Amino acid sequence: MASPVTRQQKMSPTTARTLRANLTKRRPPRAEPAPQLLLASQLIFNIGFYAVVPFLAVAMRNDFGMGAMAIGVVLGARTFAQQGMFLLGGALADRWGARQSMITGCLVRIAGFLLLAWAADFPLFLIGAIVTGIGGALFSPALQSLVGVAAERGSSKEPKSHRSSLFALLVICGEVGVVVGPLLGSLLLTTGFDTALLTGAAVFALMAGVFWLFLPKAARTTKASTELPGRVPPSGLWSCLKDKKFIGFAAFFSVNLVATNQLYFGLPVELERSGAGASSLAIVFAYASILTITLQWPIAGLMRKAGPRVALPLGFALQSLGFASLGVLAISPPPAWLPILPALVLVTGTALGNMCVLPVAMGLVLEFAAGRPTGAYYGLLASAGGLAVVLGNTALAPLYELAYSPSITALAPWIFLSTLGAITATFIRLFVPTPSSHHALRQGMQTAEDKASSQR
Repeated sequence: MASPVTRQQKMSPTTARTLRANLTKRRPPRAEPAPQLLLASQLIFNIGFYAVVPFLAVAMRNDFGMGAMAIGVVLGARTFAQQGMFLLGGALADRWGARQSMITGCLVRIAGFLLLAWAADFPLFLIGAIVTGIGGALFSPALQSLVGVAAERGSSKEPKSHRSSLFALLVICGEVGVVVGPLLGSLLLTTGFDTALLTGAAVFALMAGVFWLFLPKAARTTKASTELPGRVPPSGLWSCLKDKKFIGFAAFFSVNLVATNQLYFGLPVELERSGAGASSLAIVFAYASILTITLQWPIAGLMRKAGPRVALPLGFALQSLGFASLGVLAISPPPAWLPILPALVLVTGTALGNMCVLPVAMGLVLEFAAGRPTGAYYGLLASAGGLAVVLGNTALAPLYELAYSPSITALAPWIFLSTLGAITATFIRLFVPTPSSHHALRQGMQTAEDKASSQR
């Protein structure tokens, strides 16, 4: 009788290879990062950013004696560099992969902070601010795309309306960073602005290391790219620019960024009109952050049940109502017992409206993309908002000159903003994708992929 042999000894090399391949298929490597890592990234990114940038104007004025014009140009260039390059940053995330784009964004922001620490004159401050903005443009669309992938993966087990839950958590984590960052920056500022800059650079260096170690190399910015073989063709990276319905949606949704930007542009004007003064700015911002942290999650749940065709008009209607209410209050002096009351009305309307529309809009991007790369879609949404802020603030600047004292003319900027919100609330629902069109586009893409596979 032949001596017993093991099953592995009887296997031919071909059979062994087949078995190993089957085992590999059963235990695939993780292709997407854990949602907890993405949420923590947003929190830490905002802490590192807000520990530095809000104090840039103070340092330029107090430490280097620069005037308001120089400070305004530097801050405006940083914002424009970031918002204007979001589309390019999103397209690069689609081509490189989110991991490489996020690491590059951290490294570029480190370079920007080091340039600001080295700067002693206007040109270097300007260059450093622009580089800092570019770092954000590389990072944020890639992060939003990965959150979209995680939300899409979760929606396969839950109703698709639940995909906005993760974006709501992303907003909350970001807002916590907005609160904690300036507190950290104010502590660091006691030892000099350079300390804050170097600490911020260290935070982003740590993030780059974490992404290098823990972000999967196979992470993609679209769920479909992990399901369909091959790389996304380059023409697909810019498909958002051919999507007329998405361009219309982005144009109307940009009013949300115009509205929230008035917390930086219009709010100081209102505080001066009411006599509350700039010292009340920190109180009002703290109120805005508390509103977002405490109410974003329950409001997001209500908006998920209502659906985008209700949530979006409702959110913009709330913003419109907030601006209109402030316009009415701006005609007469504020109440002596609470001079910041009109400012609180402004913040309440803009914050509640933003909480209604932002998570819903972030989830809708997945519907528009329909399996195509999402980085450029998120980038275009942000870039449209940045362009709208530039145009909107240009139009609002002369109107705000009329709003520094209680009078009938003081309502001009607020009525202008209220009208923008009302128009958006009326028409944005026309650009919300329908489930049938989304399904048809996915079917068409799958059919095209099947034909391509059959030809290979």
